[in-house]
Amino acid sequence: MTWAVAEPGDAAVRKYFAAETAALTNQPIVTATSIDQWKAKRGEYQEQLKEMLGLQPWPEKTDLQTTVTGTLEKDGVTVEKIHFQSRPGLYVTGNLYRPTKAEGRLPAILYVCGHGKVVEDGVSLGNKTHYQHHGAWFARHGFVCLTIDTLQLGEIQGLHHGTHHLGMWWWVNRGYSPIGVETWNCVRALDLLQARDDVDPERIGVTGRSGGGAYSWYIAALDDRIKAAVPVAGITDLQNHIVDDCINGHCDCMFWTNTPRYDFSFLPAMVAPRPLMIANTDSDPIFPLDGVTRTFFAAREIYSLYDAKANLGLAIVDGGHADTQPLRVPAFHWLCRHLKGESPLIDDPATPMFTKKELKVFGELPADQINTEIQETFVPVAPGAEVPASEIAWKSQAAELKETLLAKSFAGWPNRKSKPQLTQVVADKIGDATITTFDLQTQPGVVLPVILIDNGGQNATLQLADQTDWTALETLTTAAADGKSPNSDAAQTLLKSPGKTYFLVQRGVGSTQWDQDKKKETHIRRRFLQLGQTVHGMRVWDTRRAIQAIESQSPGTPLTIAADGVDAGVAIYATIFEPSVAKVTATHLPADHRNGPILLNVRRFMNMPEAVALAAQNAQIEVDADGAAAVAYAQTVGKQLKWPAKQVTVNK
Repeated sequence: MTWAVAEPGDAAVRKYFAAETAALTNQPIVTATSIDQWKAKRGEYQEQLKEMLGLQPWPEKTDLQTTVTGTLEKDGVTVEKIHFQSRPGLYVTGNLYRPTKAEGRLPAILYVCGHGKVVEDGVSLGNKTHYQHHGAWFARHGFVCLTIDTLQLGEIQGLHHGTHHLGMWWWVNRGYSPIGVETWNCVRALDLLQARDDVDPERIGVTGRSGGGAYSWYIAALDDRIKAAVPVAGITDLQNHIVDDCINGHCDCMFWTNTPRYDFSFLPAMVAPRPLMIANTDSDPIFPLDGVTRTFFAAREIYSLYDAKANLGLAIVDGGHADTQPLRVPAFHWLCRHLKGESPLIDDPATPMFTKKELKVFGELPADQINTEIQETFVPVAPGAEVPASEIAWKSQAAELKETLLAKSFAGWPNRKSKPQLTQVVADKIGDATITTFDLQTQPGVVLPVILIDNGGQNATLQLADQTDWTALETLTTAAADGKSPNSDAAQTLLKSPGKTYFLVQRGVGSTQWDQDKKKETHIRRRFLQLGQTVHGMRVWDTRRAIQAIESQSPGTPLTIAADGVDAGVAIYATIFEPSVAKVTATHLPADHRNGPILLNVRRFMNMPEAVALAAQNAQIEVDADGAAAVAYAQTVGKQLKWPAKQVTVNK
């Protein structure tokens, strides 16, 4: 699905994405100046990768409960139908291929599957059955090969598409992506292989294609037990994903939570100096050749620092996105060479040996499985914060939360210290009210309308405007330009706003609104995620800049922020970082981030009640009855610390 320019904001947001992508190109590789510097940072990078996958803190390695439900034997190949639990109740089904007759410990391959759905008579047989020819080839050539099902397409079918089309944006608040589950299942699969008597634990490789290619990247980057890797059609760079629209064709299982804002070339760089071959076709629409080759050359910079360029290979064959024999041959040869020390002539094809139904592991699915709901528990959420015992304890707790927010939720904010300016565009009057339109540049390439309705007085209010407000504001400003009174009730209501009311027309609203087609709007939001941002997180930034601009224009004027629903949450978070705000009037404030706003990782360390308490340090917080649960913690903190009774109030 290509993204045509349909709304005025489409061209602007496209330009924004291009600029942000350019700034992140080949990060953090471009910062490496020596092998010593890279090695010194690699441990930190590995910890960051764990966190990006939802694997920080590192999970406990519980008993795998490995079970073989049956075996098959044919033409010198034995298949064990196997399942294990990577966590209690998180089942991984697979087929383990091995030579029927072999002596000693053999090199092993972890084969991870792509999106090859196999369902017969309404029953999922697992995508391992679709890719069985790979495991059979390895077994015929002296390897043990464990082929494992993926979360969504296994015999127990979980989810890969939370933000893709299921509207589960709360995954973002958790820092959850199914790629974390897939990578963890790979980690435990390596544990299983290393524990076997027929496997040489120092000669384990990984390969897979499409989604399996992606998982090959992540496990090879994360786990040094992988000694050789051949990801096939499983990665390209941010340029392809964000600017060239490839993200539209990928489900969530391809992507990390990009908190540190890295390009995907980070993954092959983390495999260095171990043997790595990147395999792809020249006409793959979802892993385009230009991005694949850019990724290869970026990774080669790190391999060169290790003096290990010979360990990085690139195999390009003709074709589209398909599992073809020409793609398999380089992978087979690479793994034979680096795990067996052989350079054989590959003269036999990889072909299926069994019916798909024969390879099914479960006769009946286990009742205690958590695969179908793993998104609810895989990444731990923070418990409710304790009430601080003293002012000193609260200040320490608050400072830590603010620091964590900046590092884990708002790292995508611009690094700008200049004061924003409201640039007047036009001013008109209707009766005694002056209506002034300003432009506010919140960061390069982002210019938002701010409309001031001035009915006199000293009080100032910043209203976060949604699309409904924008419609009324357009009617009002058009009428003012014509010297007429607006003909809509909504515009008349705005005209009567008390004092000075500034309406910030938020990013993605009004003149910056992008295409609201559900699919297109979804993929725009997903682009923000891969840039280490969210729409709501950047709206918090924009609100901060508006607050700063108003303060600069009217120093010392008490400022109230008014907002509704998720926007009220945006106002709360902006207030945390802007102590000049005197008051926040929030209606329908969500009590839990599951209902918004969507901010990277936020539920891993706090929730909306803690945010309200942080904001209440600076400003009075006033909510309606719907927001009572959101402010209960702040009220308790206020009582403990003897804040004024009006600091946090609920209007019923």
